Amino acid sequence: QLTPEQYEICINHGTEPPFSGKYNDSKLEGSFKCVCCGENLFSSNTKFDSGSGWPSFWKPISEDNIEYVSDTDYGMVRTEVNCKKCGSHLGHVFDDGPNPTNQRYCINSVSLKHEKDE
Repeated sequence: QLTPEQYEICINHGTEPPFSGKYNDSKLEGSFKCVCCGENLFSSNTKFDSGSGWPSFWKPISEDNIEYVSDTDYGMVRTEVNCKKCGSHLGHVFDDGPNPTNQRYCINSVSLKHEKDE
C-alpha cells in the first residue's frame, strides 16, 4: 500500500520538492530499492551529493532494472527513469554527473526504500 505522496510520485510521475526527501543527505550504506515492487535499483557506492536537492547516483545497479523514457513536459527535453519491473516513476537522468559515467540519476526519495546489504 502506497502513501498518497508515494502514489503521486510513483504512479502520477510527480516530483518531490527539492531538499525534502529523506535520502537526499543520507549517508546510509546498502541498496536503494523500488518502493513499489522491491526491485534493486541503486547502490550507496554510486550515490553522490549533486547539490540538486534530490538523491543522486552515477549509475544504477543494473541497466536491466531501469526503463528510459523521453520526457518533453514543461518545454524541456529530459530522460525519465522508471523501474523496469513495475513501471514506477523514479526521477530523471542527466549528462552532468561525475566520472566514470558522467551521468546523474536524479531520483525522488519517495520512490525508494533503503535496505542494508547482508
